[in-house]
Amino acid sequence: MPQKKLQYHPINILLLTLLVLQISCNRNKPENKIAIITRDLTAINKLLDKGQELYTRQKFDSSFYYYNKAKNAAQIAQDTSRIIHALAWMAGIQTNQGDYNGSENNCVEALPYLGNKKKFLYGESNVYTNLANNYLRINEYKNAIYYFKKAINRKTDLIEKANMDNNIAFTLIQMGKTDEAIAMYKILLTKKEVLNNTSSYTRVLSNIGYCYALKNNIKALPYLQRALKIRLHTKDNWGLLSTYSALTDYYKEKNKELAKKYALISYQSASKMNSIDTRLESLKQLIYLSTGTPLKKYSKLFINLNDSIIKERFRSKKIFTKIKYDSKKEKEENIKLKKQEIKNSLKLEIQKNKTQVLYLIILIILITTAFIYYYLKAKSNREKIQASYKTETQIAKKLHDELANDVYQMMKFAETKNLSTPKNKEILLKSLDTVYDRTRNISKENSNIHTDEQFTAQLKMMLLDFNTPKISLIINGLESIEWSLIEDTKKITLYRILQELLVNMKKHSQCSIVVIVLKREKKKLQLSYTDNGIGFNNKKDRHSNGLKNIKNRIESIKGTITFNTILEKGTKINIQFPV
Repeated sequence: MPQKKLQYHPINILLLTLLVLQISCNRNKPENKIAIITRDLTAINKLLDKGQELYTRQKFDSSFYYYNKAKNAAQIAQDTSRIIHALAWMAGIQTNQGDYNGSENNCVEALPYLGNKKKFLYGESNVYTNLANNYLRINEYKNAIYYFKKAINRKTDLIEKANMDNNIAFTLIQMGKTDEAIAMYKILLTKKEVLNNTSSYTRVLSNIGYCYALKNNIKALPYLQRALKIRLHTKDNWGLLSTYSALTDYYKEKNKELAKKYALISYQSASKMNSIDTRLESLKQLIYLSTGTPLKKYSKLFINLNDSIIKERFRSKKIFTKIKYDSKKEKEENIKLKKQEIKNSLKLEIQKNKTQVLYLIILIILITTAFIYYYLKAKSNREKIQASYKTETQIAKKLHDELANDVYQMMKFAETKNLSTPKNKEILLKSLDTVYDRTRNISKENSNIHTDEQFTAQLKMMLLDFNTPKISLIINGLESIEWSLIEDTKKITLYRILQELLVNMKKHSQCSIVVIVLKREKKKLQLSYTDNGIGFNNKKDRHSNGLKNIKNRIESIKGTITFNTILEKGTKINIQFPV
């Protein structure tokens, strides 16, 4: 087999030479080593264990704090499993404390980390379960069922799948679909894994009894009595609360005294176990069943308890928000300090090696220019030659316009100015930083595009690179599209179109807000781009190279593009293509 000749991209050569520069600048100073972040999983596990311990002791604020610290540490260590673990527990705590919006935000933060096949330490099903419980508690039942089903699809244990089916049936009860719920519970009672698990079995018995109680059907009593007997025997105190509540509902029209007895038992048990939601439900039942002085007593208890819950949950929301805000602020400060340390170190080294730096930069330009010529000449396929030539020409222009002139100015500055003065040193350092940043940007613009499961993350990362203190970038719909169903060539084309739009925006639009919306309707993918910049001349500027490239790319995949722009009033571009 003939040996394949190695091909090197000129940008890689450029970056490699910069790496040589950095190594040569630091070779005489071994103490200036930048610390490498290690995957200290032991420390993260200790934080997770501490969070779990505090959760068990019902110290929810403190538990949330340690899980948040564990999440941040796992992000630094790039340990996806523990990131999901921490976020799932944080979301669960917020759901229990009534902070449904905060819980949903943490679940959404976990979604990009979830894989299609990989099994994690805590499991993505727990993220879906938290989302389902949030929607269940705010009465968005269809969404709750949707996420309970997603959780089922990620579980392998049969009893856990049965428990999720139980949750779906309970949601159907809340929707008033008791007959559908009863049908599901009857199926569950035939499954071996349910019959062999006391907790799940009694839960199904109690819930099906509750369904019949809501229908005022005498079939409810045998189920509820059986569940009560087993739970009393096994001392399942949490399960007993739901059975007492169901018995109260069954007897409230048939025997009010007996119903009141069960409601009172439920209230007293819930008070001992600090189950606030059950206490409220029991007080509602007692208010319905009481008259006179007891009615006033239970009404007053209900109002006081409800007020204290509202205050406590509001307090918890503020604490959770503050913990995340403080954590984010601390993280940003640490990053800022590290950047400053690196910057100071580079300044010292650059001052000692200014002549070497200038010659190396000249060498970079010569090597890159020579290799571009070789790269273009070596191609044998005409179509590939034309595509490569276009790309490399753009790179060469950027190198000439953005780097060569800057390098020449630095050389002239170094020859004519006294570099021993602090002011001149600072000017030189800033110029070198500018050259480095532009080189890195050229590399990013021409890097390979992943079309597998990493596509969404890479696209999102590219878009967020344009989100700056001066420009707010809003992205909508990116996560909702099933990218695996779209052809690779179309994904690459979309990526390049968005990249060129944003590069044009950054250079010319002078905008402060950019909104990008992606959605799929039937067999077409639609992209909407809007900014509040200065707009452009519809007849003249739309034929510029940047917009012409975008139009050519769209036409290559049989798509269409429309422009809507008014000078000084912004730009709107709509693109669609078949998928």
